[in-house]
Amino acid sequence: QVQLVESGGGLVQAGGSLRLSCVASGGSFVKLALGWFRQAPGKEREFVAGIHWSGSSGYYGDPVKGRFAISRDNAKNTMYLQMNSLKPEDTALYYCAAEPSYRNLRTQSDFRSWGQGTQVTVSS
Repeated sequence: QVQLVESGGGLVQAGGSLRLSCVASGGSFVKLALGWFRQAPGKEREFVAGIHWSGSSGYYGDPVKGRFAISRDNAKNTMYLQMNSLKPEDTALYYCAAEPSYRNLRTQSDFRSWGQGTQVTVSS
């Protein structure tokens, strides 16, 4: 398993933007399928976005389509989540996840490595 550390969370007003980062260590980054999940208080953890090991394509959960963009820099062992047009309902603890795979992964059980999370709070 790889170690993952998220950063970039914070407090932002509705309509604003944030960029989250996830740095991986301890494994072969280029072989990893990567994803972002989030969990709001009292709710189940949900899929936000994922990216193929090649970085050629991102895929998204319906609530964030058209507003969030996932990317990766294999040279820096880092994944990003650009979040635009933020809404109060985007408030959650955001986790990055990783799993060696050549497939597009989108469920929690697909991933064995998880970060500790970074808090995003969007005020109205």
